[in-house]
Amino acid sequence: MIKYIVSVLFLVASSLADINSRYFPSNFKIGVANAAPQIEGAWNEDGKGETVWDHFAHTYPEKIVDGTGPDVASDSYHKYKEDVAMVKAMGLDYYRLSIAWSRILPTGYTDQVNQPGVDYYTNLFAELKANNIEPMVTLYHWDLPQPLEEELGGWLNEQTADLFAEFARLCYQLYGDDVKMWITINEPKQVCQSGYGTGILAPGIVSDGIGDYVCARNVILAHAKAYHIYDDEFRATQGGRVAMVIDTLWFEPGSDSEADKEAAERILQFSFGLYGNPIYIGDWPQVVIDRVAMRSTQEGYAQSRLPAFSAEEIDYIKGTYDYLALNHYTTHMVNATEETAIGTPGYGADISVREWQQPDWPPGAASWFSVVPWGLRNLLVWLKNTYGDIEIVITENGLSDTSGIMEDDHRIYYFQNYLSNCLDAIYEDGVNLSTYIAWSILDDWEWTGGFTSFLGMYSVNFTDPERTRTPRKSATFFTDIVKNRCLVDTCTE
Repeated sequence: MIKYIVSVLFLVASSLADINSRYFPSNFKIGVANAAPQIEGAWNEDGKGETVWDHFAHTYPEKIVDGTGPDVASDSYHKYKEDVAMVKAMGLDYYRLSIAWSRILPTGYTDQVNQPGVDYYTNLFAELKANNIEPMVTLYHWDLPQPLEEELGGWLNEQTADLFAEFARLCYQLYGDDVKMWITINEPKQVCQSGYGTGILAPGIVSDGIGDYVCARNVILAHAKAYHIYDDEFRATQGGRVAMVIDTLWFEPGSDSEADKEAAERILQFSFGLYGNPIYIGDWPQVVIDRVAMRSTQEGYAQSRLPAFSAEEIDYIKGTYDYLALNHYTTHMVNATEETAIGTPGYGADISVREWQQPDWPPGAASWFSVVPWGLRNLLVWLKNTYGDIEIVITENGLSDTSGIMEDDHRIYYFQNYLSNCLDAIYEDGVNLSTYIAWSILDDWEWTGGFTSFLGMYSVNFTDPERTRTPRKSATFFTDIVKNRCLVDTCTE
């Protein structure tokens, strides 16, 4: 650990000359984020229903690193005013949060509306408004009501898309006067590939290369339905905007060879394009269609494992965005490799590339996570070149560690360098980037990482019943960025 900190401090000192010294554009907005299942706690209080993550953590504690669950988490259900005060103190424009479907609709259906849950978010939005903080609200951050998983099969059933759309309509009705930035679904790749493919995340369904594609289709339809409801019924009076958050790493070709360049593009299309292409261009990416069909035939399937959209569905989904919302954390190198042998189907086999990380990249808490600031700039340019000059909102970016150290210079290095690459993308590459949302303002319950992975600019003492919040060094640094609109001591126009 000491060696790691020393190496990062060296990087901090040696990289300052490379930090973009220009001011952020005058209309550029900065915020922080978190999500209901990770911070609220109160998992069964005041009428809230069980979610797939409540069920997963309680039923399979061995699948959580420390065996914990989201029962109390950061206790933001009771401490939301303190959290809003922290956002206010940092001078931030946005607070990105999520509405827990099960807190509003315990069964997942609109016939049973839980008034205490409704009141909680009403009070939270009122607190934000009183402090001149704009909410950015996610309707689905992985926390499907457990009854919908048990009764319908969750996201493997298209009916779940209809139920989500009804939930979205209710939220627009309840909170649309206070919320102008809506996010329908957060990280559908994680929902589908990890929840219904590998099964490493809730609800833990293992159906790699089959269930994950069915889920993808239904989640995209759910997003489109929620978008059209807003567009048709609420936009004229509420004036808000709607998008779906898609997460991806940047995949850098391992060499200048055409084969490695094609491999990197292929995994980008399977990672971001699988969800972005239907929305921004129309239909699945062609490389995804072709490769899944090719491997499905060789595996003996009568039709592709990738379920097709009808022509009507393609038209219905295309254009369902008001901005492009992106979650990004790290970068991998990619090389072409031999085609994975035909056998058991799988998402990774459909891609068939080799991923790796440079050994000198500073690590994060997870094995897949390294600190690679230039990857974000490359990704932003790729998005512009692939989808056009769409407004981009970075909805998550941040650094995890396992130490929880308060003098978190490594996190300062991360934010300063990733934001510098954002400025490079804006000023040098002409990327239409309007907003940066950091993850996270405070430590939380990190899914299967439990309470062993820390991403907060504020530390949370999870052994204290009061869940005391204490600012880390990065909180002061980030506050100064927001105040000065600049990443270095002396800025230029």
